[in-house]
Amino acid sequence: MGHPTKFCFACAAAIDARAEICPQCGVRQPYQAGLTAAVGSDRAGDATTRTGKSKLAASLIAILLGGLGLHKFYLGDTKMGVVYLIFCWTLIPAIVGLIEGIIWLTQSNEQWLANTGPCR
Repeated sequence: MGHPTKFCFACAAAIDARAEICPQCGVRQPYQAGLTAAVGSDRAGDATTRTGKSKLAASLIAILLGGLGLHKFYLGDTKMGVVYLIFCWTLIPAIVGLIEGIIWLTQSNEQWLANTGPCR
């Protein structure tokens, strides 16, 4: 039985859960509080990107203010934030933001970091 794995938040490669640096791309992995006590646990603490963006904050912004695209601006995706703003009157961005927020809250920290990293 091998060691538990996680996904690199920069290149999404499967790496050992204890790795501090990804052997594939060399990017240091974000620290997750409580991970050493719960290696292999998907929900150990709140995931934070290397730029300091919190999974919990992004999820709540998406759920509450997703119709204006503020969660996209928060995560640094300015182009999509502008698209959400342009179409906010249709209420479609609000529905998509609500769905994104719920998905982010329910997915593992490793998946969220892999999907919101610089090399999506």
